[in-house]
Amino acid sequence: MGAIITSALPYANGEIHLGHIASTYLPADIFTRFLRLNGQQAYHICASDDYGTPILIKAEKEGKTPAEYVAHWNRRDREDFASLGISFDIFYRTSSPENVKFVQQVFTKLRENGHIYEQDIVQFYCAFDDKFLPDRYVVGKCPFCGAENQYSDLCEKCGRVPDQILEPKCAICGRPPVKKKSTHYFFKLSNFSARLKEWLSTNANLQSDVKNYVINWINEGLQDWDITRDLSWGVPIPVPGAQGKVFYGWFDNHLCYISTMVKVIEEKGGDGKEFWNSSQIYHYIGKDIVYHHYLFLPAMRMGIGEEFKLPDYIPTRGHLMLQNQKISKSRNWYIGLKDFTASFNPDYLRFYIASIVTYSQDDLNFDFGGFAEKINNELIANVGNFVNRALSFTQKAFAGKVPEPGQLDAEDRAVVEEVAAAVAEVGRLIQSNETDKALKRIMALSSHFNQYFQKKKPWSDAQTAPATLYVAANAARSLAILLAPFIPFSCEKIWSQLGLQGSVHEQSWQSAAEMKVQPGHALGKVEPIFKKIEAKEIEERKNKLGIK
Repeated sequence: MGAIITSALPYANGEIHLGHIASTYLPADIFTRFLRLNGQQAYHICASDDYGTPILIKAEKEGKTPAEYVAHWNRRDREDFASLGISFDIFYRTSSPENVKFVQQVFTKLRENGHIYEQDIVQFYCAFDDKFLPDRYVVGKCPFCGAENQYSDLCEKCGRVPDQILEPKCAICGRPPVKKKSTHYFFKLSNFSARLKEWLSTNANLQSDVKNYVINWINEGLQDWDITRDLSWGVPIPVPGAQGKVFYGWFDNHLCYISTMVKVIEEKGGDGKEFWNSSQIYHYIGKDIVYHHYLFLPAMRMGIGEEFKLPDYIPTRGHLMLQNQKISKSRNWYIGLKDFTASFNPDYLRFYIASIVTYSQDDLNFDFGGFAEKINNELIANVGNFVNRALSFTQKAFAGKVPEPGQLDAEDRAVVEEVAAAVAEVGRLIQSNETDKALKRIMALSSHFNQYFQKKKPWSDAQTAPATLYVAANAARSLAILLAPFIPFSCEKIWSQLGLQGSVHEQSWQSAAEMKVQPGHALGKVEPIFKKIEAKEIEERKNKLGIK
């Protein structure tokens, strides 16, 4: 069975920052890399979210066409993700011709099936700017939680979609808007309350805490969904007389998961729809877009007769805080991903985030002190120390060739058994999306290797040294495979220093439990894998953010 992993689509209106990575892209990448090592046909799909009011506002301010503006950020996003080793099979765009066509087809089918209706609405209009003010052109107070300065299409504080924003103001000029009539198309979300509730209740793969509050929203009553915007930029509504009207961004963006996956498979000569429906579907998201992925997304698929299957999993995680404060680009309280990876080994960020991100909606915190401590005292002092000691001593004592072990003793065999147990357990944990627990188990295994090496003392026991170094070389190989989904660049270095052929990313996960490095095998060039983070580097980063 194939696996389709999607990551929430980043808005094409600014650089990727650390907050984006923690909840969505890194967990999805680790999971995808693990599936590939298991020989599964896994695709990691993403795209830039090109439509929506925020993009139009930014493009207008910069004097660019929306198409020019999003093309720039699509390229930049791909570069940013690549700098961290996020391995998408395709990073496409919601403005692609394939997605525009598919969105219009879905709308037509929903309309034919009786799930779309027209209604005149009175909406905000700015007389000063001479335009309708959909979504993020309007800011005000959330009617649910009372949070100030929230967009009219999503409260970032409570995650709900306001029916009517309070104390509205034009986001462009700050003036209170007037109201004006316009004909809009609505999706009958209320038609699907019972089916959504049944799906949520019977899908055991979905996180129970998320399901519970989504079911509460359904019990409170779902509002039909205005899917129309009076804008010049978006997927045109394919109805005569609807000129100047486009689909709301949340109507078209998640459909890009499907249209992009279908494109990939059909370009390989396959049947895209068949592959989608025969695969396990994983939609990785942050908790701020639960409403859209647990209600809008499944309801729309139900509305076209589940022509494309509903997700099997929607891994949902909390937000990343920066030094215990909410990340905010408007307050310049964030760290750009590309900026960070230009200063530090990208695997350091991957390791740190993977070690603290839980499979829950709990927020996590990026702390510079904790970052340096975890890299220096765990990754380097544990993994780096073992690999370097084992390979360096083999280089020195046996001219860089793995020695003939002879008979393995009880301690040697115990290490082999421990590796096999860890391979199975780590696999189960990653499969269950328990990324932090999986990494913790690998680190415990590495600690076991260090203790073994220290106890066996190959530098002072010539009789047992060959077996010790044979086991240690194979243990280093096992670590390289187990850690490959987490720190891919560094594991490729370990693989090279072991003198092994091909790429660590082409290996079999299960082979990590096997003793594949044979006696007489020549190691590659051995040198330290990691470089310690110095206190002055951390101070420089903190000063850049204005942290005393």
